Amino acid sequence: MAVDVPAVQQALNDEGLDGWLLYDFQGLNPIAARMAGIGEGGGHLATRRWFYLIPASGEPRGLVHAIERHNLDHLPGRTSTYAGRAQLESGLAALVNGVKRLAMEYSPANAIPYVSRVDAGTLELVRQTGVDVASSGDLVQRFDGLWDAAGIESHRAASEKLYRIKDQAFELVSRRLRDGTAINEFEVQQAMAGWFADEGLVAGSAPNVSAQENAGNPHYLPTASVHRPIRANELLLLDLWGRFPQRGSVYADITWVAFTGPSIPSRMTDAFAAIVRARDAAVALVQARAAAGEAIRGFELDRAARQVIVDAGYGDAILHRTGHSLGEEVHGNGAHLDDYETHDERRLMQGSIFTVEPGVYFSDFGVRTEINVVWDAAGPRVTGPSQTGIISIG
Repeated sequence: MAVDVPAVQQALNDEGLDGWLLYDFQGLNPIAARMAGIGEGGGHLATRRWFYLIPASGEPRGLVHAIERHNLDHLPGRTSTYAGRAQLESGLAALVNGVKRLAMEYSPANAIPYVSRVDAGTLELVRQTGVDVASSGDLVQRFDGLWDAAGIESHRAASEKLYRIKDQAFELVSRRLRDGTAINEFEVQQAMAGWFADEGLVAGSAPNVSAQENAGNPHYLPTASVHRPIRANELLLLDLWGRFPQRGSVYADITWVAFTGPSIPSRMTDAFAAIVRARDAAVALVQARAAAGEAIRGFELDRAARQVIVDAGYGDAILHRTGHSLGEEVHGNGAHLDDYETHDERRLMQGSIFTVEPGVYFSDFGVRTEINVVWDAAGPRVTGPSQTGIISIG
Protein backbone atom coordinates (compact mmCIF):
# COMPACT_ATOMS: atom_id res chain seq x y z
CA MET A 1 0.00 0.00 0.00
CA ALA A 2 1.34 3.45 -0.91
CA VAL A 3 0.27 6.37 1.25
CA ASP A 4 -2.01 8.75 -0.65
CA VAL A 5 -0.97 11.89 1.22
CA PRO A 6 -3.53 14.28 -0.32
CA ALA A 7 -6.37 11.82 0.46
CA VAL A 8 -5.15 11.39 4.04
CA GLN A 9 -4.89 15.15 4.49
CA GLN A 10 -8.43 15.59 3.20
CA ALA A 11 -9.63 12.98 5.68
CA LEU A 12 -7.74 14.66 8.52
CA ASN A 13 -9.41 17.96 7.76
CA ASP A 14 -12.80 16.22 7.56
CA GLU A 15 -12.17 14.70 11.01
CA GLY A 16 -10.83 17.90 12.58
CA LEU A 17 -7.37 16.39 13.22
CA ASP A 18 -3.96 18.02 12.84
CA GLY A 19 -2.17 14.85 11.81
CA TRP A 20 -1.92 11.06 11.74
CA LEU A 21 1.12 9.61 13.49
CA LEU A 22 1.95 6.14 12.18
CA TYR A 23 4.14 4.12 14.54
CA ASP A 24 5.37 0.55 14.73
CA PHE A 25 7.85 -1.60 16.59
CA GLN A 26 8.57 -5.10 15.34
CA GLY A 27 5.13 -5.63 13.85
CA LEU A 28 3.02 -4.59 16.83
CA ASN A 29 1.04 -2.24 14.59
CA PRO A 30 0.29 -3.97 11.28
CA ILE A 31 -2.08 -1.15 10.33
CA ALA A 32 0.74 1.41 10.36
CA ALA A 33 3.09 -1.00 8.58
CA ARG A 34 0.56 -1.51 5.78
CA MET A 35 -0.15 2.21 5.48
CA ALA A 36 3.55 3.00 5.26
CA GLY A 37 4.45 0.02 3.11
CA ILE A 38 7.02 -1.21 5.64
CA GLY A 39 8.01 -4.81 5.01
CA GLU A 40 6.50 -4.97 1.52
CA GLY A 41 8.87 -6.57 -0.93
CA GLY A 42 11.61 -7.07 1.68
CA GLY A 43 15.02 -5.48 1.40
CA HIS A 44 15.06 -3.73 4.78
CA LEU A 45 15.07 -4.88 8.37
CA ALA A 46 12.57 -3.16 10.65
CA THR A 47 13.71 -3.99 14.17
CA ARG A 48 13.63 -0.50 15.70
CA ARG A 49 10.87 1.99 16.44
CA TRP A 50 9.81 4.26 13.60
CA PHE A 51 7.35 7.16 13.33
CA TYR A 52 5.79 8.80 10.28
CA LEU A 53 3.64 11.91 10.66
CA ILE A 54 1.19 12.97 7.97
CA PRO A 55 0.05 16.50 8.91
CA ALA A 56 -3.30 17.93 7.87
CA SER A 57 -1.32 20.35 5.69
CA GLY A 58 2.27 20.52 4.65
CA GLU A 59 4.93 17.90 4.06
CA PRO A 60 5.00 14.56 5.93
CA ARG A 61 8.01 13.79 8.09
CA GLY A 62 9.49 10.69 9.65
CA LEU A 63 11.75 9.51 12.45
CA VAL A 64 13.78 6.30 12.15
CA HIS A 65 16.71 4.64 13.88
CA ALA A 66 20.11 5.48 12.40
CA ILE A 67 20.86 1.84 11.54
CA GLU A 68 17.56 1.69 9.60
CA ARG A 69 17.78 5.18 8.13
CA HIS A 70 16.46 4.14 4.72
CA ASN A 71 13.26 2.41 5.83
CA LEU A 72 11.06 5.44 5.02
CA ASP A 73 12.91 6.54 1.87
CA HIS A 74 10.02 5.34 -0.31
CA LEU A 75 7.61 7.77 1.38
CA PRO A 76 7.24 11.49 0.68
CA GLY A 77 8.75 13.99 3.09
CA ARG A 78 11.96 14.36 5.05
CA THR A 79 13.23 11.87 7.61
CA SER A 80 15.27 12.42 10.77
CA THR A 81 17.27 9.79 12.61
CA TYR A 82 17.93 8.87 16.22
CA ALA A 83 20.17 6.35 17.94
CA GLY A 84 19.97 6.59 21.73
CA ARG A 85 16.88 6.92 23.89
CA ALA A 86 17.43 10.63 24.53
CA GLN A 87 17.66 11.25 20.80
CA LEU A 88 14.43 9.33 20.29
CA GLU A 89 12.57 11.52 22.78
CA SER A 90 13.95 14.80 21.42
CA GLY A 91 13.38 13.62 17.85
CA LEU A 92 9.76 12.73 18.61
CA ALA A 93 9.18 16.14 20.21
CA ALA A 94 10.56 17.82 17.09
CA LEU A 95 8.48 15.56 14.84
CA VAL A 96 5.17 16.59 16.42
CA ASN A 97 6.11 20.19 17.08
CA GLY A 98 3.20 22.47 16.18
CA VAL A 99 0.64 19.64 16.22
CA LYS A 100 -2.14 19.88 18.79
CA ARG A 101 -4.33 16.86 18.08
CA LEU A 102 -3.28 13.80 16.14
CA ALA A 103 -4.57 10.31 15.49
CA MET A 104 -2.86 7.04 16.37
CA GLU A 105 -3.93 3.39 16.43
CA TYR A 106 -5.52 3.72 19.84
CA SER A 107 -9.03 3.28 21.21
CA PRO A 108 -10.18 4.88 24.50
CA ALA A 109 -10.71 2.17 27.13
CA ASN A 110 -9.81 -0.33 24.38
CA ALA A 111 -13.41 -0.12 23.14
CA ILE A 112 -12.26 -1.20 19.66
CA PRO A 113 -9.31 -3.57 20.27
CA TYR A 114 -8.85 -4.11 16.54
CA VAL A 115 -7.62 -0.50 16.34
CA SER A 116 -5.66 -0.42 19.64
CA ARG A 117 -2.22 -1.30 18.29
CA VAL A 118 -0.07 1.34 20.02
CA ASP A 119 1.17 0.38 23.50
CA ALA A 120 0.38 2.54 26.52
CA GLY A 121 4.00 3.55 27.05
CA THR A 122 4.32 4.96 23.55
CA LEU A 123 1.09 6.90 24.04
CA GLU A 124 2.56 8.35 27.23
CA LEU A 125 5.71 9.30 25.34
CA VAL A 126 3.72 11.11 22.66
CA ARG A 127 1.46 12.82 25.16
CA GLN A 128 4.50 14.05 27.11
CA THR A 129 5.18 16.35 24.15
CA GLY A 130 1.87 18.11 24.86
CA VAL A 131 -0.03 16.50 22.00
CA ASP A 132 -3.61 15.24 22.37
CA VAL A 133 -3.99 11.73 20.91
CA ALA A 134 -7.29 10.65 19.32
CA SER A 135 -8.31 7.32 17.83
CA SER A 136 -7.52 6.70 14.18
CA GLY A 137 -10.45 4.26 13.92
CA ASP A 138 -12.39 6.03 11.19
CA LEU A 139 -9.18 6.95 9.35
CA VAL A 140 -8.12 3.31 9.33
CA GLN A 141 -11.47 2.36 7.90
CA ARG A 142 -11.22 4.94 5.12
CA PHE A 143 -7.84 3.69 3.96
CA ASP A 144 -7.76 0.04 5.01
CA GLY A 145 -11.41 -0.99 5.35
CA LEU A 146 -13.30 0.30 2.31
CA TRP A 147 -13.25 -1.38 -1.09
CA ASP A 148 -13.37 -0.22 -4.68
CA ALA A 149 -15.27 -1.86 -7.54
CA ALA A 150 -12.56 -4.47 -8.12
CA GLY A 151 -12.49 -5.51 -4.47
CA ILE A 152 -16.27 -5.71 -4.34
CA GLU A 153 -16.39 -7.82 -7.49
CA SER A 154 -13.78 -10.22 -6.05
CA HIS A 155 -15.94 -10.61 -2.95
CA ARG A 156 -19.07 -11.35 -4.97
CA ALA A 157 -17.25 -13.88 -7.15
CA ALA A 158 -15.87 -15.63 -4.06
CA SER A 159 -19.35 -15.64 -2.54
CA GLU A 160 -20.80 -17.48 -5.52
CA LYS A 161 -18.20 -20.20 -5.09
CA LEU A 162 -18.87 -20.51 -1.35
CA TYR A 163 -22.57 -21.07 -1.98
CA ARG A 164 -21.69 -23.77 -4.49
CA ILE A 165 -19.36 -25.49 -2.01
CA LYS A 166 -22.03 -25.27 0.69
CA ASP A 167 -24.51 -27.04 -1.59
CA GLN A 168 -21.95 -29.74 -2.43
CA ALA A 169 -21.29 -30.39 1.24
CA PHE A 170 -24.95 -30.76 2.14
CA GLU A 171 -25.47 -33.03 -0.85
CA LEU A 172 -22.51 -35.20 0.21
CA VAL A 173 -23.98 -35.66 3.69
CA SER A 174 -27.46 -36.30 2.32
CA ARG A 175 -26.20 -38.91 -0.16
CA ARG A 176 -24.15 -40.78 2.43
CA LEU A 177 -27.04 -40.86 4.88
CA ARG A 178 -29.39 -42.15 2.18
CA ASP A 179 -26.86 -44.84 1.28
CA GLY A 180 -26.36 -45.81 4.91
CA THR A 181 -22.63 -45.01 4.68
CA ALA A 182 -20.95 -43.45 7.72
CA ILE A 183 -19.69 -39.88 7.48
CA ASN A 184 -18.14 -37.51 9.99
CA GLU A 185 -17.41 -33.80 10.42
CA PHE A 186 -13.74 -34.04 9.52
CA GLU A 187 -14.46 -35.93 6.31
CA VAL A 188 -16.89 -33.24 5.17
CA GLN A 189 -14.45 -30.49 6.14
CA GLN A 190 -11.66 -32.07 4.11
CA ALA A 191 -13.93 -32.57 1.11
CA MET A 192 -14.81 -28.87 1.31
CA ALA A 193 -11.11 -27.95 1.51
CA GLY A 194 -10.61 -29.85 -1.75
CA TRP A 195 -13.47 -27.98 -3.37
CA PHE A 196 -11.91 -24.69 -2.22
CA ALA A 197 -8.78 -25.63 -4.16
CA ASP A 198 -10.88 -26.61 -7.19
CA GLU A 199 -12.62 -23.23 -7.10
CA GLY A 200 -9.37 -21.29 -6.73
CA LEU A 201 -10.14 -20.02 -3.23
CA VAL A 202 -7.87 -19.68 -0.22
CA ALA A 203 -8.74 -19.36 3.46
CA GLY A 204 -6.93 -18.88 6.73
CA SER A 205 -8.21 -22.21 8.00
CA ALA A 206 -10.44 -25.08 6.98
CA PRO A 207 -14.24 -24.62 7.25
CA ASN A 208 -16.34 -25.17 10.33
CA VAL A 209 -18.44 -28.35 10.11
CA SER A 210 -20.39 -28.77 13.34
CA ALA A 211 -22.95 -31.46 14.12
CA GLN A 212 -25.52 -31.20 16.89
CA GLU A 213 -23.87 -30.24 20.22
CA ASN A 214 -20.71 -29.03 18.44
CA ALA A 215 -22.83 -26.38 16.71
CA GLY A 216 -23.30 -24.91 20.18
CA ASN A 217 -19.62 -23.85 20.06
CA PRO A 218 -19.33 -20.99 17.54
CA HIS A 219 -15.59 -21.56 16.95
CA TYR A 220 -15.55 -25.33 16.89
CA LEU A 221 -13.37 -26.81 14.14
CA PRO A 222 -13.11 -30.56 13.55
CA THR A 223 -9.63 -32.03 13.30
CA ALA A 224 -8.24 -35.44 12.38
CA SER A 225 -8.22 -36.36 16.06
CA VAL A 226 -11.25 -34.44 17.36
CA HIS A 227 -14.53 -34.86 15.46
CA ARG A 228 -17.81 -36.71 15.68
CA PRO A 229 -20.05 -38.67 13.29
CA ILE A 230 -22.86 -36.92 11.45
CA ARG A 231 -25.96 -38.98 12.08
CA ALA A 232 -29.58 -38.90 10.98
CA ASN A 233 -31.95 -36.49 12.72
CA GLU A 234 -29.26 -34.06 13.85
CA LEU A 235 -28.52 -30.41 13.25
CA LEU A 236 -25.58 -29.64 10.95
CA LEU A 237 -23.95 -26.19 10.74
CA LEU A 238 -21.51 -25.16 7.98
CA ASP A 239 -19.46 -21.97 8.30
CA LEU A 240 -17.14 -21.30 5.37
CA TRP A 241 -15.02 -18.36 4.29
CA GLY A 242 -12.64 -17.74 1.44
CA ARG A 243 -11.19 -15.34 -1.11
CA PHE A 244 -9.05 -15.40 -4.21
CA PRO A 245 -5.29 -15.49 -3.63
CA GLN A 246 -4.56 -12.30 -5.55
CA ARG A 247 -3.72 -9.20 -3.55
CA GLY A 248 -6.70 -6.91 -3.10
CA SER A 249 -9.21 -9.78 -3.08
CA VAL A 250 -11.87 -9.64 -0.37
CA TYR A 251 -13.25 -12.51 1.68
CA ALA A 252 -16.79 -13.83 1.59
CA ASP A 253 -18.06 -15.62 4.71
CA ILE A 254 -21.36 -17.52 5.06
CA THR A 255 -23.08 -19.87 7.52
CA TRP A 256 -25.96 -22.22 6.75
CA VAL A 257 -27.81 -24.75 8.91
CA ALA A 258 -29.46 -28.04 7.94
CA PHE A 259 -31.19 -30.93 9.68
CA THR A 260 -30.41 -34.49 8.70
CA GLY A 261 -33.97 -35.70 8.93
CA PRO A 262 -37.47 -34.88 7.68
CA SER A 263 -38.95 -33.51 10.91
CA ILE A 264 -37.06 -30.54 12.39
CA PRO A 265 -37.69 -30.03 16.13
CA SER A 266 -39.64 -26.89 16.95
CA ARG A 267 -37.01 -25.86 19.47
CA MET A 268 -34.56 -25.51 16.59
CA THR A 269 -36.94 -23.88 14.12
CA ASP A 270 -38.09 -21.34 16.73
CA ALA A 271 -34.53 -20.37 17.59
CA PHE A 272 -33.61 -20.08 13.94
CA ALA A 273 -36.66 -17.94 13.19
CA ALA A 274 -35.55 -15.51 15.90
CA ILE A 275 -32.06 -15.05 14.46
CA VAL A 276 -33.47 -14.61 10.95
CA ARG A 277 -35.64 -11.76 12.25
CA ALA A 278 -32.58 -10.30 14.00
CA ARG A 279 -30.48 -10.51 10.84
CA ASP A 280 -33.17 -8.90 8.73
CA ALA A 281 -33.67 -6.11 11.27
CA ALA A 282 -30.00 -5.17 10.99
CA VAL A 283 -30.14 -5.19 7.19
CA ALA A 284 -33.33 -3.11 7.15
CA LEU A 285 -31.76 -0.52 9.48
CA VAL A 286 -28.58 0.00 7.46
CA GLN A 287 -30.59 0.22 4.24
CA ALA A 288 -33.02 2.74 5.74
CA ARG A 289 -30.21 4.94 7.08
CA ALA A 290 -28.38 4.82 3.76
CA ALA A 291 -31.53 5.76 1.83
CA ALA A 292 -32.08 8.71 4.17
CA GLY A 293 -28.45 9.84 3.89
CA GLU A 294 -27.97 9.35 7.64
CA ALA A 295 -24.90 7.97 9.39
CA ILE A 296 -24.97 4.44 10.78
CA ARG A 297 -22.36 3.00 13.14
CA GLY A 298 -21.40 -0.58 13.79
CA PHE A 299 -22.72 -0.74 17.34
CA GLU A 300 -26.17 0.41 16.22
CA LEU A 301 -26.69 -2.58 13.94
CA ASP A 302 -25.58 -4.93 16.68
CA ARG A 303 -28.07 -3.38 19.09
CA ALA A 304 -30.89 -3.67 16.57
CA ALA A 305 -30.24 -7.36 15.94
CA ARG A 306 -29.64 -8.34 19.55
CA GLN A 307 -32.82 -6.63 20.72
CA VAL A 308 -34.84 -8.91 18.48
CA ILE A 309 -33.14 -11.95 20.00
CA VAL A 310 -33.64 -10.68 23.54
CA ASP A 311 -37.32 -9.96 22.88
CA ALA A 312 -37.70 -13.53 21.61
CA GLY A 313 -36.39 -14.85 24.93
CA TYR A 314 -32.93 -15.95 23.79
CA GLY A 315 -30.80 -13.20 25.34
CA ASP A 316 -28.87 -15.64 27.54
CA ALA A 317 -27.93 -17.72 24.47
CA ILE A 318 -26.00 -14.91 22.75
CA LEU A 319 -22.23 -15.48 22.75
CA HIS A 320 -20.86 -13.06 20.15
CA ARG A 321 -21.35 -9.83 18.23
CA THR A 322 -23.65 -9.55 15.23
CA GLY A 323 -21.05 -9.19 12.49
CA HIS A 324 -17.58 -8.18 11.35
CA SER A 325 -15.84 -6.35 8.55
CA LEU A 326 -14.56 -8.33 5.59
CA GLY A 327 -11.26 -7.59 3.87
CA GLU A 328 -8.11 -9.34 2.76
CA GLU A 329 -8.35 -10.99 6.18
CA VAL A 330 -11.64 -12.63 7.07
CA HIS A 331 -11.92 -10.16 9.96
CA GLY A 332 -11.16 -6.91 8.18
CA ASN A 333 -10.22 -3.43 9.37
CA GLY A 334 -13.58 -1.77 8.77
CA ALA A 335 -16.38 -1.26 11.27
CA HIS A 336 -17.67 -4.37 13.03
CA LEU A 337 -21.30 -4.84 14.07
CA ASP A 338 -20.55 -4.87 17.76
CA ASP A 339 -21.94 -3.38 20.94
CA TYR A 340 -21.59 -6.68 22.81
CA GLU A 341 -17.95 -7.75 22.89
CA THR A 342 -16.72 -4.22 22.10
CA HIS A 343 -18.30 -0.84 21.34
CA ASP A 344 -17.60 -0.07 17.69
CA GLU A 345 -18.44 3.55 16.94
CA ARG A 346 -16.94 3.49 13.45
CA ARG A 347 -19.25 4.44 10.61
CA LEU A 348 -20.38 2.05 7.92
CA MET A 349 -20.24 3.74 4.54
CA GLN A 350 -19.92 3.19 0.82
CA GLY A 351 -17.17 0.65 0.24
CA SER A 352 -17.92 -1.29 3.44
CA ILE A 353 -18.28 -5.07 3.21
CA PHE A 354 -19.41 -6.86 6.34
CA THR A 355 -21.15 -9.92 7.71
CA VAL A 356 -24.46 -10.05 9.54
CA GLU A 357 -24.38 -13.26 11.58
CA PRO A 358 -26.55 -13.47 14.69
CA GLY A 359 -26.61 -16.80 16.47
CA VAL A 360 -27.87 -18.47 19.64
CA TYR A 361 -26.14 -21.38 21.35
CA PHE A 362 -27.16 -24.10 23.78
CA SER A 363 -25.51 -27.16 25.32
CA ASP A 364 -27.06 -29.55 22.79
CA PHE A 365 -27.11 -27.43 19.59
CA GLY A 366 -26.61 -23.95 18.19
CA VAL A 367 -27.91 -22.04 15.18
CA ARG A 368 -26.43 -19.14 13.24
CA THR A 369 -27.32 -17.42 9.98
CA GLU A 370 -24.59 -15.48 8.21
CA ILE A 371 -24.88 -13.26 5.16
CA ASN A 372 -22.64 -10.58 3.68
CA VAL A 373 -23.58 -7.00 2.92
CA VAL A 374 -21.80 -4.86 0.32
CA TRP A 375 -22.31 -1.10 0.36
CA ASP A 376 -21.69 -0.03 -3.21
CA ALA A 377 -22.93 2.95 -5.23
CA ALA A 378 -26.46 1.52 -5.14
CA GLY A 379 -26.44 1.30 -1.34
CA PRO A 380 -26.10 -1.61 1.11
CA ARG A 381 -27.08 -4.87 -0.59
CA VAL A 382 -26.96 -8.51 0.50
CA THR A 383 -24.55 -10.76 -1.40
CA GLY A 384 -26.20 -14.04 -2.37
CA PRO A 385 -29.25 -15.83 -0.93
CA SER A 386 -30.35 -15.45 2.69
CA GLN A 387 -31.43 -18.60 4.51
CA THR A 388 -35.00 -18.25 5.76
CA GLY A 389 -35.40 -21.61 7.53
CA ILE A 390 -33.43 -24.69 8.50
CA ILE A 391 -33.22 -26.93 5.46
CA SER A 392 -33.91 -30.65 5.63
CA ILE A 393 -31.30 -32.92 4.02
CA GLY A 394 -32.53 -36.21 5.51
